[in-house]
Amino acid sequence: MVNRRVNEVLQRLDWMREQRIWPNGLRYLWTDAFGVVLLVSLYRETGQQQWLDQAEWLVAEVERVLGRERGIRIGEAPDRDGQYYHYLAMWLYAMVVLGRVLPRYRERGIELVHEIHDRFVVPGTGVIWKMREDLSGVYPGFGLGAMDAYDGYVSYRLLDEQGLAREISELRELIETSYRDLVITQDLGAGMMLWLSHFFPDESWAQLQRERCLQVLDELWVEPEGYFCRQPGFRDVRFAFTNYGISVGLQAVGATPERVQRLERYFTGYRSGDEYDREAITHVMACSSAFPGELIHTEPAD
Repeated sequence: MVNRRVNEVLQRLDWMREQRIWPNGLRYLWTDAFGVVLLVSLYRETGQQQWLDQAEWLVAEVERVLGRERGIRIGEAPDRDGQYYHYLAMWLYAMVVLGRVLPRYRERGIELVHEIHDRFVVPGTGVIWKMREDLSGVYPGFGLGAMDAYDGYVSYRLLDEQGLAREISELRELIETSYRDLVITQDLGAGMMLWLSHFFPDESWAQLQRERCLQVLDELWVEPEGYFCRQPGFRDVRFAFTNYGISVGLQAVGATPERVQRLERYFTGYRSGDEYDREAITHVMACSSAFPGELIHTEPAD
């Protein structure tokens, strides 16, 4: 018997397809990475082959539209040029999830690491946040990312701990030199760090960042409405998709389930009045919040 939250997700997926929002809209790597995980999760939950077929179709479309000689472009729209490392790391996680069912996708993820790692990662210094589309250099105006080493570290370890030992070691060194001073004050960043922390929960960086991010999220929580604002001091600035990302992080670490329920209720009726009301990222992240599925790690990571 399919659970109630899955039925909600299926209804939203039908609506998105009817409106040509997703997966039959413009490609966007972050959204599509979460989408692949969602589709595999539906396959795992229902046993229906159609969801696995759709996940494979989506991967093929991303590679066709966004794939480059090295790496994957941010998005299909003209202003979504360049490559983000944290988007690529999320796509790598999608390859981990799909690879549990179809191992060739894990191999595809490993190949992608070999394409991008040495372009983005400066050993002993940091990870470049955004690169030019051909990975020939840093995208103008961008520097090192605060969380990128953590994004890559988790995905690499889940892909191939032994085969990617050198790359993992370089990222681990960056984490060891940064995690004690790192304070994430942005909503989605805190939520995603919670999510990252649940894969290797006994490691020092994960323990400290989990505690720190939960404290930050306490500051961002807005009463009586029931949502997380964008950052401290910006009480009225909120985004549905970032709140859904926080929801995934909170569910991953088993924290404040009542806030997860309340933010979902709030954003069910909330309309921003801008393009985000119909953006795929809003609705795919809503599905991920309602049914995290394979986003939540249930097996020993080691």
